[in-house]
Amino acid sequence: MRSKTNINGPQAALTMVGAMAVIGVIDNYITLISESLSIWQFMLMRSAIALPLLAVFSILGFVTMRPKRLWAVVLRNACVALSMLFYFGSLSYMPIAQSLAGLFTSPLFILIISSVVLGERVGPVRILCVLLGFFGISLVLQLNFATLTWLSVVPIIGGFFYAIGALMTRYLCDGESTVSMLSMLMSIQALLGLIALIALAFFDISVPDGSNGFLLRSWVWPTSETLGYIVLQAVGSIFGIGLIIRAYQIGEASYVAIYEYSVFIFAPLFAWIMFGQSLDATQLLGLAVITLSGALITLRSARGERSATEETL
Repeated sequence: MRSKTNINGPQAALTMVGAMAVIGVIDNYITLISESLSIWQFMLMRSAIALPLLAVFSILGFVTMRPKRLWAVVLRNACVALSMLFYFGSLSYMPIAQSLAGLFTSPLFILIISSVVLGERVGPVRILCVLLGFFGISLVLQLNFATLTWLSVVPIIGGFFYAIGALMTRYLCDGESTVSMLSMLMSIQALLGLIALIALAFFDISVPDGSNGFLLRSWVWPTSETLGYIVLQAVGSIFGIGLIIRAYQIGEASYVAIYEYSVFIFAPLFAWIMFGQSLDATQLLGLAVITLSGALITLRSARGERSATEETL
């Protein structure tokens, strides 16, 4: 008799690919938002749109917004909010494929933290995958250590915090609802945006034009040119993350996780169509290497978990 997980495998894969298609499209619009707004105003306005929608889902009885362990949910989403801050910030000055390459270092950091901090056993194959993954990242980000600046590694810092958030999800936030987690994330992003906007209002800072001012601008009004993009981002984020959660609910995690890397198809493709962003052969090779490394880590981790389960039976 076939398991439910195997039966739902194709459906789960398509659901995850759909999620990555949504996220790959909507994150490209941050490039347009960065031309006239700040990252702080973007996070505040996006949260102001998303939170009432999440409240409606909760009121209608779909799922609760109330976390079971408040401190754990706050801590986890503070890390994810920081990761998104670095990721969104990098989108203002580098192509989305490069930003995603930095963010998708998270499986590599998860493996390192699991081994060094949590004391989990890591075999030689997964160590090789980590080295392979960082090689791919250096190709995509075109890291030149002779001219390396902090801007070059900003998306990688985002990947580090995202990895911590992922580990906290696994160890501290088991059983928390999707809406409670997403609501807390949006709330923390709104708080970060509000604090930064208040602080910037008290300082006379020379703000560069265009996307170079994404981190330094205070509140800008009116926002009619970018409001539609922010609404699209807010609604799309809820829809995309909902599809991700659904994919993991109906399919085996180790199987579904591999399809997250399909974002490396949709995001660069849409960036090329919309903005003319392109990648050279070396960067395309780097994306392939990162995808291979992440897939191998996922498969090896899943095999290790199954072996551990069998030993306890």
